[in-house]
Amino acid sequence: MEKSRRREKLAVSLLFGLLLPCCLAQTTPSNTATRTPTRTPTPSPSPQTERLRVRLSGYPRKHNEGRVELFYKGEWGTICDDDFAIANANVLCRQLGFVEATGWTHSAKYGKGQGKIWLDNVQCNGGERSIDSCKSRGWGNSDCTHDEDAGVVCKDERIPGFVESNVIDAQVDEKQIEEVRLRPVVTTARKKLPITEGVVEVKYKDGWAQICDLRWTIKNTHVICGMLGFPHERKVNKNFYKLYLERQKNHFHVHSVACAGTEIHLAACPLEFSKPNATSSCEGGMPAVVSCMPGPLFIQNNGLKKKPKISNNVRLKGGAKLGEGRVEVLKGNEWGTVCDDRWSLQSASVVCRELGFGSAKEALTGARMGQGIGPIYMNEVKCVGQERSIWNCPFKNITSEDCQHVEDAAVRCNVPYMGVEHSIRLAGGRTRYEGRLEVLSLDSNGTLSWGLICGETWNTREAMVACRQLGLGYANQGVQETWYWDSSNVTEMIMSGVKCTGNEMSLSQCQHHKTVSCQKAAAKFAAGVICSDTASDLVLNASLVQQTVYIEDRPLHMLYCAAEEDCLSKTAAQANWPYGHRRLLRFSSQIHNIGRADFKPKAGRHSWVWHACHGHYHSMDIFTHYDLLSGNGTKVAEGHKASFCLEDTDCQEGVSKRYECANFGNQGITVGCWDLYRHDIDCQWIDITDVKPGNYILQIVINPNYEVAESDFTNNCMKCNCKYDGHRIWLHNCHIGDAFSEEAERRFEKYPGQLNNQIPSINQQ
Repeated sequence: MEKSRRREKLAVSLLFGLLLPCCLAQTTPSNTATRTPTRTPTPSPSPQTERLRVRLSGYPRKHNEGRVELFYKGEWGTICDDDFAIANANVLCRQLGFVEATGWTHSAKYGKGQGKIWLDNVQCNGGERSIDSCKSRGWGNSDCTHDEDAGVVCKDERIPGFVESNVIDAQVDEKQIEEVRLRPVVTTARKKLPITEGVVEVKYKDGWAQICDLRWTIKNTHVICGMLGFPHERKVNKNFYKLYLERQKNHFHVHSVACAGTEIHLAACPLEFSKPNATSSCEGGMPAVVSCMPGPLFIQNNGLKKKPKISNNVRLKGGAKLGEGRVEVLKGNEWGTVCDDRWSLQSASVVCRELGFGSAKEALTGARMGQGIGPIYMNEVKCVGQERSIWNCPFKNITSEDCQHVEDAAVRCNVPYMGVEHSIRLAGGRTRYEGRLEVLSLDSNGTLSWGLICGETWNTREAMVACRQLGLGYANQGVQETWYWDSSNVTEMIMSGVKCTGNEMSLSQCQHHKTVSCQKAAAKFAAGVICSDTASDLVLNASLVQQTVYIEDRPLHMLYCAAEEDCLSKTAAQANWPYGHRRLLRFSSQIHNIGRADFKPKAGRHSWVWHACHGHYHSMDIFTHYDLLSGNGTKVAEGHKASFCLEDTDCQEGVSKRYECANFGNQGITVGCWDLYRHDIDCQWIDITDVKPGNYILQIVINPNYEVAESDFTNNCMKCNCKYDGHRIWLHNCHIGDAFSEEAERRFEKYPGQLNNQIPSINQQ
């Protein structure tokens, strides 16, 4: 509804813009007086002789971004996002003292404002000194609601010598709440993280102040816990704190709080602030104290009687950090995505809490965490914020006309502060995104010191964990030799044999040797990383494999090149060449890049290997594994595909090809494009000459050695049920490895049972 309403308004604006010049051209002095004045954007009259006052507000935000608010006729109001553009944002950012804008937001990303909507249909050319010099509908003339409040994101660089007398930054506004923390009253020698219980304090001027707990409710606690990364609240023993707090000197900044419990930030709750200069304004009360229940990933105490559970029908995919990703929901036995129409912070918060995190920091639209695959199950989700699951929220069923995967919704959740980013650091890199890894640990004397990680077992998955721990996004590469980054005095190896799954929160959770064992103990062989804000993500078109499969008996005299490239089973070496044939299971594979960065070979083109037989370069040793497995997972036949030519065979509408192999061209797969290996290409097969008739599982794995970094490796595997009677082949239930629920996947592997009672699709040639 929101998108359609906005499209209607845009259409009216466009139509009006097209008709207006025509009408003006036909107007003559004789009929001008009789015409009804046309509403055109005009320069907004200056509201006052002094400069217009501007501030950034809303939540969640930083000092250089937020909802735009203007002070006019003694009242703060907002700007509607209709016709808003980067030129408007540039004018506003300069008014706020920043050099320029890096972006702008619509649909009340920073929350809905209050009061008037002062300006609508604002159109700046970008050179104006103030937003009131731009064309608009005039002060207070708007057909918008606060659902359409505009915001700006300014470059964090101040204009030299800027005078801030006309800027009211919400960060210095005493009636704005930016930072909230819990201060434990019982201090120990070693503070355990996360902090789940303590006195609620808010950032105030140069220090911290308390909140009076008069009329304090569990709803307030719920909001506080959500902000700090906790899904639920617990009862707190106030008597334990009362005696201690009575002896403390408390400064109360907030006198009362009245949250509804659905807010995602304390700043969104109705607040009553203490009187200025009042050191104690909480007679009959005490500082507010809350206790929060951490999600399962953050529980330190294993003695809890009842441990919280994470939802098994909602998940996040494609995010670089813990608590962020594309929202996927399970319906029946298949995972699908959520359309971003009307996607809000309240709906995002329900997802976050359901998964054991706090409330949502951001509700992301436009496939910001990459495009999903498979069905889209939900549209126009309208959670209030109190629901226990997104499935309890009102939503519309989706049709292909309503939404595409370019509109997949995503979230960034509040997560508890764990301090893991301070236990490792990078040194020697050209940018903050790269360098040799140094780890903080206790030495034999019990003092903290920095040391190195042995690079022998270091690879992409270990680098993924390190980049996540550092808060630097995805791993672009795990480096095993870092002599060119040797720029510090740290030389001792203190960790070796590191092996990660890639999902860990920090390197300390990965397996590693109890005692350091490193054959190349020199500092130049220490582990390093190159991190990136974006990453590629490859998935296979499972249905195309199912549609194109067939068996070919190929004469040996046509397989000399394939034998050179080791594309036949071992028994082919004992064959009576050139007589006889090999039986090949053939199919097409179409590999899509649905991530946010191009997929490129790890090795530079200077190290690609020329294969004269086929007349092409290999940029990766192994790009794809093809395996035929028995019911118990035993490999009965195999094949592989070297990356002899990674290129853009075709792309989505509006995406241009960037990679072409001809004439020693660049190899890779562009975001939104795919590489098609046709069934009739050499080595695009499995040699099943020695396979007996029976039921099997066909498994295809892309990038099997994790040689190139991706945002998600769990979708690199595809499986099919396979029936072979000695003459023909049947494939059915071909699917990406993580497309089905765990229960469905277990049933799938108990072949020949049919998954979801589906009728197998038969393809025989």
